Amino acid sequence: MDLHKEFVNSRFFHNARIDRRAADALVGIAAGLTADGMVDTCEAVFLKQWLETHVAHLNDPVINLLYSRLSCMLKDNVLDEDESFELLNLLHGFAGLPISQPTAGQPAAVAPNDLPFDAPAPNMVWEGRVFVFTGVMAFGPRKNCQALVEERGGVIGCGVSKKVHYLVVGSIGNEQWRHSTYGTKIMKAVELRNAGASIAIVGEDHWQRLLLG
Repeated sequence: MDLHKEFVNSRFFHNARIDRRAADALVGIAAGLTADGMVDTCEAVFLKQWLETHVAHLNDPVINLLYSRLSCMLKDNVLDEDESFELLNLLHGFAGLPISQPTAGQPAAVAPNDLPFDAPAPNMVWEGRVFVFTGVMAFGPRKNCQALVEERGGVIGCGVSKKVHYLVVGSIGNEQWRHSTYGTKIMKAVELRNAGASIAIVGEDHWQRLLLG
């Protein structure tokens, strides 16, 4: 205990200084984790544990958002391809680095083609329905899309499961989708749908049309 307020009054070790030091360290960690152009599950787990140890007490909305998204991604203890790409860009933004672009040999971002969308596309109910997003949304950052759903009474799911009603696929996709090699969220949604689950797979265009009228 700091009975004589020596810690609080110190020029070098007061709380604000430690908070700032932790935030600065996080910027460096973010830059380091993304240096190779990818973030894997082990790195995501390390980051989550570091946040819990060092900056969990900070009342910073940006750090809280990062931690919230990270916790959601790791709920199943696996960082899938979509989540890895989203986390990579979250960390790039936090560290002040450019948004990730595909490098030579990596799949390029293209308009998705031949995706297993529901046909006909369903009318979408918002109130109390669970939505999951995958891919890159042309509308804007995924968190903004999720906020619009929540404003209409919808719920954002952490991953694809029987509880999810809609999987919304971003209109900026992956070259592999042209060859029916889908991401894990789409594959799982197709399996659940084929097994009779009430999950619909819809494109961003349909989602936007019903959202905005």
